[in-house]
Amino acid sequence: MPHDPADVQSWLIKAQHDWTVARRLLTPDVQELDVIGFHCQQAVEKLLKAFLLMHDVEFELTHDLRRLLHQCVILDPQFETFRAEVPPLTLYAVAFRYPGPADPTFEYVQAALDVVARVWKFVTARLPANIVPPQPEEI
Repeated sequence: MPHDPADVQSWLIKAQHDWTVARRLLTPDVQELDVIGFHCQQAVEKLLKAFLLMHDVEFELTHDLRRLLHQCVILDPQFETFRAEVPPLTLYAVAFRYPGPADPTFEYVQAALDVVARVWKFVTARLPANIVPPQPEEI
């Protein structure tokens, strides 16, 4: 069944919410870097899923950004430019959510936010403008 643009827009809005929360929480004295990283991972996951949905591609209910990115590359080889920086964000959905490894550093989380910004711009440029919500304002 063809995609419903409203469904694609819903994924984008959810991605936007994750991105906005992550940006608001990242302050010099923040302790919850793992949570911010999780929202970064979620934002990218939802952006990739919105792109796939727009192209009527079924996707797994997975947090594995490597798999989702691979599906996007098949549709648009330019997604390959994110091969090095998107898959590592999967750690925020899995490893950093539980006790164990050291929490990510401030710099690592800031870099994750930068990835979200680049993926947002990249994905939304490939979708119909009428379904793309405005990019969140700088905080």
